[in-house]
Amino acid sequence: MQKIIPHLWYDKEAKEAALFYVSLFERSKLLGSDVIEDTPSGDAEIVHFELAGQPFEAISAGPYFKFNPSISLLVSLSSVEEVNAIGNALLDGGSALMLLGEYPFSKWYGWVQDRYGLSWQLMLSDNGPHAQKITPNLLFSDKSCGKAEEAIRYYTDIFEDSKIGIISRYGEGEASSPKAKVNYVAFKLRGVDFSAMDNGFDVDFNFNEAFSLIVSCRDQKEIDYFWERLSAVPEAEQCGWVKDRFGVSWQIVPENMDEIFANGSTEEIRRVTEAFLKMKKFDLAALEKARLGI
Repeated sequence: MQKIIPHLWYDKEAKEAALFYVSLFERSKLLGSDVIEDTPSGDAEIVHFELAGQPFEAISAGPYFKFNPSISLLVSLSSVEEVNAIGNALLDGGSALMLLGEYPFSKWYGWVQDRYGLSWQLMLSDNGPHAQKITPNLLFSDKSCGKAEEAIRYYTDIFEDSKIGIISRYGEGEASSPKAKVNYVAFKLRGVDFSAMDNGFDVDFNFNEAFSLIVSCRDQKEIDYFWERLSAVPEAEQCGWVKDRFGVSWQIVPENMDEIFANGSTEEIRRVTEAFLKMKKFDLAALEKARLGI
């Protein structure tokens, strides 16, 4: 099981969006969906899917959070034709943040926002297809601008099997924002590729809960460990969700939660749901008692 999984928040379109994304990439499929009833957002549908062999999760839970470019999906593609085909599909009902074309850093590249608001960076790979085709990219903007390197060093200290790769910095006059320092850093968390940068422009958007990162934990000790290190905003703590000191949202959850909703009885699911909706940090012993009805 992959330790860290991207999670996407939609109003009502999670399954529709997942099916659209699955249609764009090889080795992609819808894995299933579950409905959690009677949440504060009403009945919420959770959708599990793979894109290019990578796990993703999405939820339809109301119009509370909107995507912005602070976290995008950077896609490594093997031909100009592939970049154009996927780019044009994403642009249908969406918009271009950077038009498809040649740039100093890439022979063919585009940054697009799809019809649901999710941002994608599409890049022709000089070295052929990557083992991980889709890489979450963190854009440190507004109050977090200038903190990309600090954040990545912090994250790689927290997670085992993590490392920092190439770090590229802005040259003099390259960034409009005086706070921007790093224009690209590659890193791994638990073997999963990520990238990050400081925004070279002054903008008014930042990280929010629309794009979060799930951390699947095998036991209470792991839940406690990640909660202590990643939760920095007490008012953001709810149902396993935390926000770190840089503004990035994480979900610290038990790795068997999906199994409960997929295989549990109606009464087990109802009791577990009632229990975890009252929690901030997940208490596995309390959830198991709720499942058993004791």
